[in-house]
Amino acid sequence: MFLDDTIVALATPPGVSGLAVIRLSGKDSIEIADKCFNPKNKLTNAKTHTIHFGWIIHNGIRIDNVTASVFIEPKSYTGENSVEITCHGGMLIADEIINALIDCGARMAEPGEFTKRAFLNGKMDLMQVEAVADLIHSVTIPGTITAARQLHGEFTARISSLRQKLLDICSLLELELDFSDEDLTFVNKEKIKEDIIDAINFAKSLAESHKAAEILKSGFFVGIAGFPNSGKSTLFNSLLKKKRAIVSEIPGTTRDYLEETVVINGLAIKLIDTAGLRETTNTIELEGIKLVQSVLEQSNLVLVLNDISISSDHSNELFAKLKNEYPQQKILLVQNKIDKINHDIKKITNETIYISAKTGEGIDSLEKLLENEARKNTEVITDVLVNQRHALILKRIAGQLETAVASVEERKENELISLDIRKAVNLLGELSGENWNEDVLNNIFSRFCIGK
Repeated sequence: MFLDDTIVALATPPGVSGLAVIRLSGKDSIEIADKCFNPKNKLTNAKTHTIHFGWIIHNGIRIDNVTASVFIEPKSYTGENSVEITCHGGMLIADEIINALIDCGARMAEPGEFTKRAFLNGKMDLMQVEAVADLIHSVTIPGTITAARQLHGEFTARISSLRQKLLDICSLLELELDFSDEDLTFVNKEKIKEDIIDAINFAKSLAESHKAAEILKSGFFVGIAGFPNSGKSTLFNSLLKKKRAIVSEIPGTTRDYLEETVVINGLAIKLIDTAGLRETTNTIELEGIKLVQSVLEQSNLVLVLNDISISSDHSNELFAKLKNEYPQQKILLVQNKIDKINHDIKKITNETIYISAKTGEGIDSLEKLLENEARKNTEVITDVLVNQRHALILKRIAGQLETAVASVEERKENELISLDIRKAVNLLGELSGENWNEDVLNNIFSRFCIGK
């Protein structure tokens, strides 16, 4: 990437809207905008953080009357000179303005390139960069709030505090080395060991919050499984409060799987209606059952639906089989169609729920259970959304510090203990982006949209 050129892109979603925003960034962005923007005063004479009204005119043709916001380096999102042009919505207008700016010297931005420039110009670290993506893509209110805190730098502060703590330990160990000839002791090795163990627990705790963070960002996945005609699609529709899945008495109606999101008190619950599990020779149905297995592996909670009108233990063997095959998932048995039997039963126990997906009886209790499970799985999150990259690095940091603890216990030289700790400090630099490589950056920014 060349930081001396100027990039342009649409910063708002494409399509018909009241307004659209076109972002321009680079050392020549103000001069390029001036070539096709016709206000009373030139933008090159404008102060930073000012808004100007005028026309976009290109090749003698008036395209639109717009406002242009000017940001002079380093006081901009990217740290470069930037102009944000707000025009009327509609892809034709925005495209014409972007083409005019490209004709005047800009080039089309790559995905995430504005944020990438903000990182390279020191406006934010890599954890804050990832928080930008989380803020955009989060599907839950708690996830959005946590991403905003992370963007503000709370994750950065916690990692900086750990880094300083480890560097302080290294300083003590290395200071003692300077006085080795005088047989002086500055370091309490037991205290050093305790401090390193505290750092290990901190890193492991953060790494283990990865799964909870994914739920906040992407939603709590609930797979609905069971035999054909157990009422899976009816339950799916009932929870969504709309008809989304086809309901039929014919077994095997659902051949693939359906996925929809329902928001319960700010938490996104992703419901997945799967194909019925049974022995079959139908090729299409077999493929659907294979997909079910993939869905169940990814689900945070699995509901096994049983047709209680056949028998309350009709699905017990399937329930036990799924619990054995997916030991990491929480699996609950849902006794459905209680409207078809004479019942005087509890509506919910530790492992069994009683409902009628058709009449709605027990659905409120099931919704509350889904909300409670989602909250329970995310309550460890406070101010950090740990992604897979973070989790892998944090585990490596914990492993490196465990090596340092072993070095202390083996009474190795201070220099060797300090070396182990400094390796962990270098790994912290990978978290923040202090130590980075182009492949890592490309992977992160490939998930961004063009205008961000």
